[in-house]
Amino acid sequence: MEIYQLRAFVTVAKIGQLTRAAEALHVTQPAVTGQIKALEEELGVSLFDRRPGRVALTRAGERLLPEAEKVLAAAGSLIGRARELQGEVAGSLVIGTLGDPDALRLGSLLGGLVAALPLLDIKTRSGDAQTLREGVATSTLQAAFYIGPHIPRDVLGLPLQTLHYRVVAPVAYRDRLLHAGWREIADLPWIGTPHAGHVQTLLRDLFSRQGLLPNQVVESDDASAPYSLVRAGLGLALLREDMAVPAAEREELVIWPHTRVAALLSFIYPKTAEHDPAIVAALSVLRQVWGLPSRQPA
Repeated sequence: MEIYQLRAFVTVAKIGQLTRAAEALHVTQPAVTGQIKALEEELGVSLFDRRPGRVALTRAGERLLPEAEKVLAAAGSLIGRARELQGEVAGSLVIGTLGDPDALRLGSLLGGLVAALPLLDIKTRSGDAQTLREGVATSTLQAAFYIGPHIPRDVLGLPLQTLHYRVVAPVAYRDRLLHAGWREIADLPWIGTPHAGHVQTLLRDLFSRQGLLPNQVVESDDASAPYSLVRAGLGLALLREDMAVPAAEREELVIWPHTRVAALLSFIYPKTAEHDPAIVAALSVLRQVWGLPSRQPA
């Protein structure tokens, strides 16, 4: 039994699709299929039911998944301890980012890591919240910033800040917004972001609680586009409060006063990387940068 076989098993189980799991593991789909088959032969049980376009855990797979995760966590701990004994932390650390680097205080984090671990090769990769969470959950990404209602259950994380978002609209909509209820707000034209992005997830959740869907007329993957498009009069958007309030004070847009959406900005990492020296160092730097208690629980 090999660690890479267990990692393939856990990744496919979490993602539920061979093609996407192979992409997350940076191998071909036949390689993943072969690794799963070899593991099943060694264990003597079938781990998955294969279906067109999707795979599902068998009852045996469901029972063995937690054990496989424990083995991967133990292996990660062993590797981390070994690196500590080497005295100098080398290798690479890839951090997923989303949104505005200044809002993440990314420069301060990277500067602290470079000073603390000069031999570490540090890289950043931008992406949407769902893709970053999947990468961290399957240990194909070592860490990432994440924005969502809470820290996902399949990873560990350090809470950094509670963010608030507001519903904003063009100035020309001021009178219409004054007496608008949820139905009227949903029917107005909306500017959205890609499906897997954190802002779109917050927007969907906001209206689903009212049993409604927003009337989206435009989708943009540019993080700064909703602000510009609202100012241009195209429609409504969900905008971070620290941007929305100053813009409203400058009379560039108006804020619908009847809701305020909370989300958590956190730094997430795989459960198997809890003792990795690079992750431990990153958490230490983040606590300093964000002014958090030195031993805040992850």
